[in-house]
Amino acid sequence: MDFFRNKRVWITGASSGIGEALSIAFAEKGAHLILSARNDVETNRVAAACLEAGAASVMFRRLDLEQHDSIPEIVSATLKQVGKIDILVNNGGISQRSLALETTLDVDKKLMAVNYFGTVALTKAILPNMMMHQLGHIVTITSLTGKFGTPYRSAYAASKHALHGFFDSLRAELHDAQIKVTLICPGFVRTNVSKNALTGSGSKLGTMDEATDKGMDPARLASKILQAIQDGKQEAYFGGKEVLGIYLKRFFPAYFAKVLLKAKVR
Repeated sequence: MDFFRNKRVWITGASSGIGEALSIAFAEKGAHLILSARNDVETNRVAAACLEAGAASVMFRRLDLEQHDSIPEIVSATLKQVGKIDILVNNGGISQRSLALETTLDVDKKLMAVNYFGTVALTKAILPNMMMHQLGHIVTITSLTGKFGTPYRSAYAASKHALHGFFDSLRAELHDAQIKVTLICPGFVRTNVSKNALTGSGSKLGTMDEATDKGMDPARLASKILQAIQDGKQEAYFGGKEVLGIYLKRFFPAYFAKVLLKAKVR
């Protein structure tokens, strides 16, 4: 029997990009899916594709990660229908393409509100159910910028670093429970992330940057993520040569700082 068959999997940011690819990948494995995003039309399109791909069932739960107070009620209503969540995939979020000096504090706050606090709020709402069943797997899609910062990503990198701090701590706290925590750190992935990224004023960038356009195919990444989940990895890195940045910063920080000055990050 397939590892993911009949598992109840909740995926945020499911309307496009990595979230869409993960939804299809889990569907092909026969999972029960709860798909969340703000875009009803696109998420319903993904839901239909998931049913066609072989999902055991698909449920759409509209969720705005910036509306923290609404999350517990949404989770409660969902759990009444599905009973439990086997795998939570925290994928929803927004990116940034602006210099720190040119970025308003409101934009910094929005990135933290969505990427960090929204993810934490959803996790905290679902965690008691996992504890009750003594079973579950929390998967959070962060970024290589959760391990090192780059130009034009100050607030984005900060939000991803924060996720690493929170979920590393949570993993230690859940050591004696049958609940796993996995952090997934992709590099450049060929999605609309740069088009939807916020500029310093809060408007969308609206263009595809070169590095993203040449990034990993989302479906290929999704397959690798599912394998990392099945293997119970605590942390996994995916991408091209940008993955080397983790090791360069760790062992050769001064050299890495110089490399960043020449990196094409937008």
